[in-house]
Amino acid sequence: MPVSAKICGLSTEDTLGAAIAGGASHVGFVFFAPSPRDVDPARAAALVAMVPDHVRAVGVFVDPDDAAVERAVSVAGIDTLQLHKTAPSRVAALRARFGIETWAAVAVKTRADLDAARSYAGAADRILYDAKTPDGAALPGGMGVRFDWSLLDGFRHPLPWALSGGLDAGNVAEAVRRTGATLVDVSSGVESAPGVKDVDKIAAFLQSVAQL
Repeated sequence: MPVSAKICGLSTEDTLGAAIAGGASHVGFVFFAPSPRDVDPARAAALVAMVPDHVRAVGVFVDPDDAAVERAVSVAGIDTLQLHKTAPSRVAALRARFGIETWAAVAVKTRADLDAARSYAGAADRILYDAKTPDGAALPGGMGVRFDWSLLDGFRHPLPWALSGGLDAGNVAEAVRRTGATLVDVSSGVESAPGVKDVDKIAAFLQSVAQL
């Protein structure tokens, strides 16, 4: 089955262009002030306007209030929600209110962490398995941390899913072979510094995915 890719945390025209030109199926925009990848809705709107119809524009949030999502949907024009640290009931409520595809991130460090995925059945459209960041970390992702992919062995996924956490051009092929992922998500793995995307790294990552 073909593998598709999401480039997350985009904030400039040139890096967004590199993601689109390289064949990304999804592009992500972060709406979370503590993140070095945070974009305001007006800036995001200018970028989303560049996104062709066949590419999904994903808004990334950490347990947001309705107003934050409303601004991203109505002003920026995102068409997919990606929710971190958000309870299943809240995920379901946002999905129902805005009526767009909704992903729930599940932070993974141990096999027991995967159990949380089951609670999103009926609440979300997709699970994003991401590496659990260290205790006390300000960010829920985008820190280059990966989890043990063997934890997914034999796990019965309750929903369609995507793989994130510490991916880059050098390990994405191994990650896909090991887990069977058909959608991979990268952020820090295509950066030259936190929040600074690199067009060459984006191109290399997407070329690695295209060869799978």
